[in-house]
Amino acid sequence: MILSCNNISKAFGSKPVLEQVSFHIEEHEKAAIVGINGAGKSTLLKIIIGQLSPDSGEVVLSKGKTIGYLAQHQELESSRTIYEEVLEIKRPVIRMEERIRELELQMKHTDGQKLESLLSEYDHLNHQFELENGYAYKSEVTGVLKGLGFLEDEFNKPVTTLSGGQKTRVSLGKLLLSNPDIILLDEPTNHLDMESISWLENYLLNYSGSVIIVAHDRYFLNRVVKKIVELECGHSQVYLGDYEAYSQKRSMIRQAQMKAYFNQQQEIKHQQEVIAKLKSFNREKSIRRAESREKLLSKIEVLEKPAEIKDAMAITLEPRTESGNDVLAIRNLSKSFGPLTLFSHIDIDIKKGERVAIIGNNGTGKSTLLKIIMDLLPGDTGEIRPGAKVQAGYYDQEQQVLHPEKTVFDEIQDEYPDMDNTRVRNVLAAFLFTGDDVFKRISDLSGGERGRVSLAKLMLSEANFLILDEPTNHLDLTSKEILEDALSHYTGTVLYVSHDRYFINKTATRILELTGQTFINYLGNYDYYLEKKEELTKVYTGQAPLTGLSGKTAGPLAGLTASTLSAQAAQKTGNGSAQPKDTAGKLDWKAQKEEQARIRKRQNDQKKTEEMIHQLEQRDAQIDLLLTQEEIYTNVGKLVELNQEKEEISKKLEELYDLWAELAEDEPNET
Repeated sequence: MILSCNNISKAFGSKPVLEQVSFHIEEHEKAAIVGINGAGKSTLLKIIIGQLSPDSGEVVLSKGKTIGYLAQHQELESSRTIYEEVLEIKRPVIRMEERIRELELQMKHTDGQKLESLLSEYDHLNHQFELENGYAYKSEVTGVLKGLGFLEDEFNKPVTTLSGGQKTRVSLGKLLLSNPDIILLDEPTNHLDMESISWLENYLLNYSGSVIIVAHDRYFLNRVVKKIVELECGHSQVYLGDYEAYSQKRSMIRQAQMKAYFNQQQEIKHQQEVIAKLKSFNREKSIRRAESREKLLSKIEVLEKPAEIKDAMAITLEPRTESGNDVLAIRNLSKSFGPLTLFSHIDIDIKKGERVAIIGNNGTGKSTLLKIIMDLLPGDTGEIRPGAKVQAGYYDQEQQVLHPEKTVFDEIQDEYPDMDNTRVRNVLAAFLFTGDDVFKRISDLSGGERGRVSLAKLMLSEANFLILDEPTNHLDLTSKEILEDALSHYTGTVLYVSHDRYFINKTATRILELTGQTFINYLGNYDYYLEKKEELTKVYTGQAPLTGLSGKTAGPLAGLTASTLSAQAAQKTGNGSAQPKDTAGKLDWKAQKEEQARIRKRQNDQKKTEEMIHQLEQRDAQIDLLLTQEEIYTNVGKLVELNQEKEEISKKLEELYDLWAELAEDEPNET
């Protein structure tokens, strides 16, 4: 174990952020801290690094271990160039190299005992220099800078001229090259393109130290980490495995916790009803039983109700009308801005039912293509031909389709005047706008809130061709999953730009990569794209023969063969194990039916017992009333008869009270 967080608690004012958070990190382990916005992830990193003090608890770092931290936002001030700033992290190695050169010069002009002393120092420094990878430190710096997306002609840019995102990349480069035993990264992928993120993934996978990451990039987490620390409502829960395993386990645990809570609540209610019933019998034995149950009930450790997901959107996307099979045809399209050519002479066809993701590095022209399709920008050459009955719905990451002076409510109702107030409010509630939130002005909303309003309008449009520009940019993990599910079940056609590789992997049926001023086409999701990328890039650049390709399509035949084989293998596996599963299923079903029959019998017996008790209690009350009447208490024969009946009723009631109590005690926790 290299790091341990023990019962960390932190509050800001009266608001607790972290409560008794505990977890540990082993040497070489890669872990992630996840949670909704405001869950305390960045706060926890700052406590680990020592920038914040916990209110209680402790952080224990193994003796002699070093730790490095990359915050989300960097205030890097330096007069150096990018290369000089990053190279500075190698200053100890540089000094070592300078001293080795000095010793070499001195040894040329020295002999005797002093020479032996210089040789001893020289050998020691050389050995240390090799251990510090001294002979490759310059290429190491260059490799890291290129990996983080800097071009060589940018190396001499002064740090003072860089954007916030570029400064973050410089700081990340310095941190990686400093090689601490533990790296803490807060949203490291925010300012990286896909190639740089992929490079960072491989770097961290091969990193010899431990890594703790806060990130919303689920594909990145899925590849890098093998432990997830979830923060929810101030508390922590540790899951072993990648993000996919965490997501599945979290869902199962949440369901189990919710079931346990409702089961306990049902049992408490049942016990309270039994206690009330026993007390109503108004007999010493029943009251003792009631008091015994009350004591047991008071000792129950009442479960807290699990936090319900309140930040999930309920989205249903369904086209009003079906389009024709040919949804969009692009022919000979080109676009430049001054001397910068984004793409030239491209042809693209989109068919009904496809979900096509456009990917590529920043600034290559992906969003520009969507704006040309939506006629918000003109192309330089070529034409855009929509198909028959195509109704396009557009989601703009800059929310240019919203009116800043309107309220959220008016933005929806003015667009859809036939909707009554209740339906408008219901739609907005599905996108997390409740109460007075619906009367906020668009201009006062955050980027994420404006994104949700745009998605609400898109849902109501009932378009059959969705064109989305970075739809997940301002959504948290839960909302991303809801949108993924909605698009996966959408029967229309989708064309979108996204950097979210997990989202692409879950939703895309085809990928268009914009690179080298053209589009390379991959028939599959992001995993398939990674598998075929090198092969297809060589084909497009003329470095390899065209094999297994149709036009500009990535290996559909190979993909089909693999899918077919997988399906056949799955079918064989399924057939081989069907019989034991069926047998087990039959046994489970039989046991379940027997238990249900037992429960029904007990319920019927208890109901009959209650009815008999009620009838006898009523008759006992009638006898008491009769015994007060003169014609009865003066009639000795009748008096004896009624007293005997009353004694029999009392005995029978005693038996029924005991029977009812036994049946109540036997009642299982039914769900």
